[in-house]
Amino acid sequence: MTTRVSDDPGELLALAVEVARAAGTLAREGRRRTGARAGTTKSSATDEVTEHDRAAERLIVERLLIARPDDAVVGEEGAAVSGTSGLEWFLDPIDGTTNFVYDLPGWCTSVAVARDGEMLAGAVYVPVTDELFAARRGQGATLDGRPIRCSTEEELHRALVATGFGYDPDVRRRQAHRVAGLIGEIRDVRRSGSAAIDLCHVAAGRVDAYYEEHLNSWDAAAGVLIATEAGARASDYSGGPARPEQLLVATPALHPRLLDLLATP
Repeated sequence: MTTRVSDDPGELLALAVEVARAAGTLAREGRRRTGARAGTTKSSATDEVTEHDRAAERLIVERLLIARPDDAVVGEEGAAVSGTSGLEWFLDPIDGTTNFVYDLPGWCTSVAVARDGEMLAGAVYVPVTDELFAARRGQGATLDGRPIRCSTEEELHRALVATGFGYDPDVRRRQAHRVAGLIGEIRDVRRSGSAAIDLCHVAAGRVDAYYEEHLNSWDAAAGVLIATEAGARASDYSGGPARPEQLLVATPALHPRLLDLLATP
């Protein structure tokens, strides 16, 4: 049973880790028992949600409210709890649901907590590989408890860049056009199907950059904190503050060069 924790960032991170791991494990074991093809759709015919998304989110919300009943909570599958403490939790029980449905490994559970819009702590648990990425503001990022740093790549032509695509067909066409303008300038593009995992891969130096548009707060909350605590730079496509609607996260040397490319659709 989760016990109540203080506002200490270390305790907040421990709680984020606990609930992310528990919810991800619940989803993984549930899929093994019952599969995941029988889902419903949300914003489009390809934007699926399964019973496991909802079960995992319920678990996270229940445990958070036991530990911190005065906090606000917002989740991908409809969790919306008003709080009075000034802290707000952002939940994505299964980021990469299409991968989950097709039994591909690129899905995760993402949990982050913020005060006044500033992320304090976040955890991303990848159940298939049993990897736990985590960060606390000002204290660096870790993978399974070991410190991680983003890559030191400086050359654009050697940059491995991750991205993703929205569910709306017209949005996807515009995003594909942007890839076409980028692909000849870099090493290659990767598309994992999970924004949170891509951001953690920037943090771990597995890719050199990640960009995407039309995300939601819960998609990027934990991952951006983890990536920036690992040394990456984050912004929108004009160099302003990072936001889910338009996000670029890259090594410090590559960030301004990718901005130049992304500024022209």
